[in-house]
Amino acid sequence: AGSSPGDAELTPHQEQSATEDTAFISIQAFPALLDLPQDLEVSKVSCGSRHTAVVTRGGELYTWGWGKYGQLGHGDSASSDQPHRVEYLVAEGLQAEEVVCGPWTTYICVLEPGEAQ
Repeated sequence: AGSSPGDAELTPHQEQSATEDTAFISIQAFPALLDLPQDLEVSKVSCGSRHTAVVTRGGELYTWGWGKYGQLGHGDSASSDQPHRVEYLVAEGLQAEEVVCGPWTTYICVLEPGEAQ
């Protein structure tokens, strides 16, 4: 009995997926010290299953980690092991007040310009 052509086609795809997952896990598997600009003071932090978000005292939101579903808020599905400011909030004049990460989502509470804190 020989293998069918379908089996031969699946093997390379499965190996490629395993390699991609391994590379990602090797970057994210262990806690690590993180450098934010020195003038930023973190007031809130939340972790999802593979991403992290922080709110600064100045109301900025920084996110990093796995971004496949757009949960980092940067307008794409890119992943990053370095924190990046969510520029949409800055462009809209919004200040982040709270952040809660779900497994594949990020929820933020924002203040509009002129709202009392």
